[in-house]
Amino acid sequence: MQAHSLLRCAILAAAMTCVAQVSAQAVPLRADAAETRTARAFETARQQGPLALHAFLVAMPKGGDLHNHLSGAVYAESWVAQAATDGLCVDIATSSLVDKHDASAPNCGNGRRPAADALGDQHFYDTLVDAFSMRSFVPANGHSGHDQFFETFGRLQAVTPQQHMGDWLNEVSTRAAAQNEQYLELMVTPPFAHARELARTLGWQADFERMRQQLLEHGLKDELTADEQLLTQALAARERLQHCGSARADAACAVRIHFLYQVLRGAAPERVFAQTLLGFELASVDSRWVGINFVMPEDGYLSMRDYSLQMRMLDYLHRLYPKVHISLHAGELAPGLVPPDGLRFHIRQAVEVGHAERIGHGVDVMYEDRPEELLDEMAARHVLVEVNLTSNDVILGVRGADHPLPMYLQHGVPVALSTDDEGVSRIDLTHEYARAAEDFHLDYPSLKQFARNSLSYSFLPGESLWMSTACQGQSPGGSQPGAACRRLLSSSEKAAAQWELERRLKAFEEAH
Repeated sequence: MQAHSLLRCAILAAAMTCVAQVSAQAVPLRADAAETRTARAFETARQQGPLALHAFLVAMPKGGDLHNHLSGAVYAESWVAQAATDGLCVDIATSSLVDKHDASAPNCGNGRRPAADALGDQHFYDTLVDAFSMRSFVPANGHSGHDQFFETFGRLQAVTPQQHMGDWLNEVSTRAAAQNEQYLELMVTPPFAHARELARTLGWQADFERMRQQLLEHGLKDELTADEQLLTQALAARERLQHCGSARADAACAVRIHFLYQVLRGAAPERVFAQTLLGFELASVDSRWVGINFVMPEDGYLSMRDYSLQMRMLDYLHRLYPKVHISLHAGELAPGLVPPDGLRFHIRQAVEVGHAERIGHGVDVMYEDRPEELLDEMAARHVLVEVNLTSNDVILGVRGADHPLPMYLQHGVPVALSTDDEGVSRIDLTHEYARAAEDFHLDYPSLKQFARNSLSYSFLPGESLWMSTACQGQSPGGSQPGAACRRLLSSSEKAAAQWELERRLKAFEEAH
């Protein structure tokens, strides 16, 4: 019974751990009649089976999705349509999209076929959808889910963000709105060809300060304007597609979006450093970029070889750009994928050296040195774990009892559910909530706390509603906040989003 109480405490503590005393104003822990009634309805739906559970959860307010790669969130059907619109070709041997060698040529040449053919050929269409996602994938002949998942992205590179990023933002925010999400932090890699060329020309230097100075002196910042323009154009295109600001505005217009700058970790150290520096510089001057993250397979050769070096890069740059937030993919590994020594330190170094405020995946935590100590340290530092259940299953084969989610909860480490690459995995955030409920027997208050965590630990600017006394004594989400509370809500994006989540939760629960 004591262990069960500790687990419940771990789940319900939003901004603090269970070892700390959470003030009465930190989180509304006491269930009212509406929440109790909703919790009973949730249990009824769970007992009726997965379909009833999904129907219950799709309307549940979920806050935000903090671990979401924009290119991986787009469904395969959209990639096919955009490739057809752009007149791209398909390399038949690899199912990869490629440009025509000659735009005026009537066809794509030997071994290739126009992507537009898929719109009139169901077999070809199905082949591309399967190639651009995990649909129908069955591991065979040494080709794993891990391989299929990551190879998908290389097949799509001919579709450029300059032409279609607005379409992508429209798609993912529309899907989010349909599931009662408010906020997305999307990982994006803007063009960095100039930074890549500078890195190649200057080469690697172990002196971080000298390398930074040389990159800046040779015009690294010249790329910032193009990256800012790409985002401006994409957001404007999204607003046009959704009729934002007009009487016909889509519900998706209310989904707020910020961006995390993706650094490609599977590259030579000089390129990783140059791109990371560019990301810190961009996030320092453009508030739409709220932080950075390292991406690409963590088990890749260069990712493994240079992991500690890359954490030291982050340590150095964090000291120069302390206001730029850091969330890191760490521990997206499993036994057998890498040698045992490779499982022992990634999460710890991300937290202690790389200054990660959030950890993406964190699957191998129990294989790290002194795992219980690490879990307690993460709880004490309030480092949230972005849990991606389906992604961990299809990429790593980690599911159910092999997943560390219960360990994080038992130690009071804050958790939020996220999708990772919902288009490639062919899921959505509702699917992840249902999976968490089914696989780990979590109740409604637990899932409700995950939704709160997604905003409390987001990189939205401003003071947290739960850490401020401005709204003390008031019912969060109410229609008439006091003067001090109104000032907080108008000055803090985070507090305003949290207040809106409480309003949505009240409405959801009152309907049950």
